[in-house]
Amino acid sequence: MNSSNSNRIEVPEAKEAMDRFKMEVADELGVPLSKDGYNGNLTSYQNGSVGGHMVRKMIEAQEREMAGRER
Repeated sequence: MNSSNSNRIEVPEAKEAMDRFKMEVADELGVPLSKDGYNGNLTSYQNGSVGGHMVRKMIEAQEREMAGRER
C-alpha cells in the first residue's frame, strides 16, 4: 500500500464536487478556507474540523441511502 498521499480522490471526476463540498462545510463552520488552495495560515484544528465534518456528513448521507433501500 502506497501511503504517500492518502488524501487522493479515487474518482477523478468527483474532484470539483468534493472541492465545492469542502468550501460549503468550511463556510458552515466559519473556517476561512482560501479559494486558491493555500491554507497554511489555518490551525490544524480548523483544517481537521472541516475534514471531520465532511466525513460525518458523508456517513449520514450513506446511512440515509442505505436505510431507504431496506424498505
